[in-house]
Amino acid sequence: MSGLNNASGLSKKDVRVATAEKLKGMLKDIDMASENGSKNGFTARSRITALFDAGTFVETGAYVCRTNKEDEFEGVICGYGAIEGRLAFAFSQDMGRMKGAFDEGHAKKIANVYEAAIKNGAPVIGIFDSCGAVIYDGVGALAGYGKVMKCVSDASGVIPQIAVVPGICAGSAATISSMFDVTVTVKDSTQLYVNSLFADDGDPVACGMTAHETENEAEAYAFARRLASLLPSNNAEGIVEIEIGDDINRRADISGVLANENYNVHDILDLIGDGCMFTEIYNGFAPEMVTGFSAFGGIVTGIVASNPAEKNGALTIEAARKASKFLSFCDSFGIPVLTLVDCIGLDASAQAEKAPYSAELARLAMAYASSENSKVTVVLGRAYGQAYTLLGSKSVGADMALALDNAAISVLPPKSAVAFVWNDRVSGPDTKESREELERQWTEICSSPVEAAQKGEIDDVIEASELRARVCSALSMLASKSELYPDRRHIVLPL
Repeated sequence: MSGLNNASGLSKKDVRVATAEKLKGMLKDIDMASENGSKNGFTARSRITALFDAGTFVETGAYVCRTNKEDEFEGVICGYGAIEGRLAFAFSQDMGRMKGAFDEGHAKKIANVYEAAIKNGAPVIGIFDSCGAVIYDGVGALAGYGKVMKCVSDASGVIPQIAVVPGICAGSAATISSMFDVTVTVKDSTQLYVNSLFADDGDPVACGMTAHETENEAEAYAFARRLASLLPSNNAEGIVEIEIGDDINRRADISGVLANENYNVHDILDLIGDGCMFTEIYNGFAPEMVTGFSAFGGIVTGIVASNPAEKNGALTIEAARKASKFLSFCDSFGIPVLTLVDCIGLDASAQAEKAPYSAELARLAMAYASSENSKVTVVLGRAYGQAYTLLGSKSVGADMALALDNAAISVLPPKSAVAFVWNDRVSGPDTKESREELERQWTEICSSPVEAAQKGEIDDVIEASELRARVCSALSMLASKSELYPDRRHIVLPL
């Protein structure tokens, strides 16, 4: 019987009961601390459970305490669960535990999440709300931030990373959240800044730090779940297919939208995607360029679309930066891209020329040219000059390029072309044609998509009502695309 007792004279059963009671008490203390730091009706625990399918969240490292302080639990909750039935990992900083103070142990818990996520090829969602580092930890806290930065960097392009910032995310934490693929913020609640002195002067939405701003916290977690369900779990998974039940041959009537030269491209996207659904990101930054996700024939697809409703869809510095970042993200995870072009051309302002305009355009060109994912481009309306080339033309790597029958593709806009090439026809003494008439002729004859099709730069000229069906067909054909030439044993000899 002595083998069943420990040094204190307790049986193994008694030890198990005592251990269970101790852990139960520790969890109670942790949850009480979290309650004290609740915001907007959310605690750190309810935040992280809001991300996952009901009842699937499993916490890891639940009882980790600060170094040499057994009564102070680390201010971050970590674990895993399912989102729409697919594995995902997450961490949630806890303002109720030392105001979410960051230290070495905090960093180690997050690093453990990343190690498990990469091993299992599953996304990471980070919820940021902390007043900063533990000052007394000195360089240890700084090293902790560096450790998390390295984890995020190592995971970049391997697994999707989504940051949700419902509270304070300052200093090095702001740097870390910006390293994530997508950052979601909450209106009137998020405080995302590097230096507190200038915190009130920044707008994370307008400057592109925020991919999506929600009205409240609940919407932020719903949006993060939505994104996670649309993205591949890792860079080796391949395309994501979802079942919406929309007919791929459904004819979408977009001619009424196109009749207005300054139409909003959202009206097109809301008609052609499966279930007429479109999930936009970076909507507050460079609205002349629209990016987001839709589905065609069940295939989740990234969208890059110039928007005539804003600056005539001009390819500005910000628009190029926005498009190139999104293209890079889609290529990292093999997400096909549909580019919709209706663009007046480049920004011809002096302000643009004073900025690194050519460098941003170079980034965009390289993003299209170097990407290996499937790319389909459709010219909806105007595609003038360098903008035509840069926005997913076949020459920079599109697998298939289509144009609507009313599209206008030209080296110069009609007004500039007439002034440059035909000016003598309207400025001479025997002028019989108006400038407006010549511009109309240039549009109909010299800007016709037929010429581009004859040169092989456009695969087909289609009617507006065919757009959805042709995009679905192209993406389905490209679903198994590979940039690698298949291995073979030998050629097959003729008989």
